[in-house]
Amino acid sequence: MKYYIIAGEASGDLHGANLMKALLKKEPNAEIRFWGGDLMKNVGGTLVTHYKERAFMGFTEVLSNLNKIFKFISQCKKDIETFAPDALIFIDNSGFNLRIAKWAKPKGYKTHYYISPQVWASRASRVKTIKATVDHMYVVLPFVEDFYKKYDYPVHFVGHPLVDGIANRVLIDPKKFREEHGLNDTPIIALLPGSRKQEISKMLEVMLSVVDDFSGYQFVIAGAPSQEEAFYRSFIKKENVHLILNKTYNLLSVSHAALVTSGTATLETALFKVPQVVCYKGSRISYEIAKRIIKLKYISLVNLILDKKAVTELIQTDFNKKRLTEELQKILDDSERASLFLDYYNLEKKLGGKGASEKTAGLIIESLK
Repeated sequence: MKYYIIAGEASGDLHGANLMKALLKKEPNAEIRFWGGDLMKNVGGTLVTHYKERAFMGFTEVLSNLNKIFKFISQCKKDIETFAPDALIFIDNSGFNLRIAKWAKPKGYKTHYYISPQVWASRASRVKTIKATVDHMYVVLPFVEDFYKKYDYPVHFVGHPLVDGIANRVLIDPKKFREEHGLNDTPIIALLPGSRKQEISKMLEVMLSVVDDFSGYQFVIAGAPSQEEAFYRSFIKKENVHLILNKTYNLLSVSHAALVTSGTATLETALFKVPQVVCYKGSRISYEIAKRIIKLKYISLVNLILDKKAVTELIQTDFNKKRLTEELQKILDDSERASLFLDYYNLEKKLGGKGASEKTAGLIIESLK
């Protein structure tokens, strides 16, 4: 069989790589062509375009790059027609993927969507488009399955692929890891400022503003694979601030607490049982638009899945040095940490256990028989 996969951003690359491994395990001779990143490329197949080339964040940045985006869409359609896949698989990245799905379905391509667009958060009207253009939907969050039931659209809840990614990682020697990266024996506070340059610039400056108030700790920035080391170094002014590139899971495995930009990283941090403060700050225009279209009680996946305020969220003007210092101090307190650990264990149960990629690959292959 021939599979065409379209993923965007670092998280899509990770989930796409794991899905590709599962497909190839079940079907070693499968041909795979994809839009993704280095992780997918390392599995095999043919990379068409890297996600770094189309990483546009926020409403204003998207608007200013519309010509580039439309060129990518046109290129993608032509490439799909040339490859003629048996299955077209979309991974998250709804702005791009739903446009391709609307074009692909009438042409007879079998369409699969792994990790649903966040229609449960905003613009639920897109469910109509999904029902009309996506043959099979595989969701990774339990409440999303319930959301689609309201629209009479059956989906497959396959569990979250992060559970597999974390469970199957190569374990490290904490002492050796610290030595290799010049870290001392004091507790580590991990800083996860996001993956896009624009996002990191907004988040990291505020995160680092609290360093002097926590002299008994060392702060370590988790560098994203999409950014250069020099970019991060420009923010580092203190001796107890370190940078580790492209080893976020290893860093979380030895961390005592974390400051995390809202997104998939909040869920990863929770699965490593690391107490966290969730942070978010966008441009004023993007935030004002988002506030009007997103109808959710929380922004972090941890709180959304648990349907309660388990982790503190500091959003926009609340994301400042004073509030961040207060909330970080709380999660360093033993009593606060004990309660949070219980919430994290409940969260993992709700995610449905291991095997998301295997289940999804099996369902895709079965549907093609």
